[in-house]
Amino acid sequence: MMMKTLVALLLVATIAATAHASGEEEYEIFPLQLNSGAASEDATLQGITCSSWRLAVEVHNIIEWSTVPAECENYIGHYMQIPKYRQDSKAVNREAYLWVRTVPLPRDGRNIWIFDIGETTLSNLPYYSQNGFGVHKFNSTLFDAWVEKGVAPVLPETLKLYNKLLNLGIKIVFLTGRTVSQTDVTVENLKRAGYHTWEKLILKDPKEYSGKTALEYKSAERVKLEKQGYRIIGNTGDQWSDILGPAAGRRTFKVPNPMYYIS
Repeated sequence: MMMKTLVALLLVATIAATAHASGEEEYEIFPLQLNSGAASEDATLQGITCSSWRLAVEVHNIIEWSTVPAECENYIGHYMQIPKYRQDSKAVNREAYLWVRTVPLPRDGRNIWIFDIGETTLSNLPYYSQNGFGVHKFNSTLFDAWVEKGVAPVLPETLKLYNKLLNLGIKIVFLTGRTVSQTDVTVENLKRAGYHTWEKLILKDPKEYSGKTALEYKSAERVKLEKQGYRIIGNTGDQWSDILGPAAGRRTFKVPNPMYYIS
């Protein structure tokens, strides 16, 4: 279903950087401009508001959903493009840093922090803005074509946490549902976005994990990491399947994503 009240979006090719009052650069998450104002009304869906639906999704009370309800397309699109989304991401990443600063960390080089990629470290919002913000059924061909462009913008609050973790001596592992065939473009995109170093980049081997859920795949890969001697201090993802299961880490953190659900 095409959005009726949220009109066509103009994709700007570059991410604007503006000077913050403190001197710190602040980066826009998404290079989008609206031709006319996005509808922000909180529509009603089967007796609940779309904001309540989003909350239930984020806390994993509504599960196994396939698309954003059509009634909530405007609401979700508006949420993803206003400072609230950035603020929610900041709250999660800030808490992760405040917590890890209190954790005694052995200086043996085995401490790692796991990050997912899509909607955790890199944003696919330019793609989803053209595909109903999750209202349209997922199209793997179109999405893979977007990934191959290698232009997914950074999620700035996660990048801040990434740099702070490196300064604490914690090594970074990216664990993503992207497939091994997308390794090169993923490396290039991560580096272009500011993620300049990591211990491991783990992509999914479709042959090894054929028929397996994301939860099964990511749990198995985390178990492998622990068997290799790594200590998983923290784990950040936008899906519950990123942060549930064995070897999830001492503490897990979920960043917001009301656009899709992966089991």
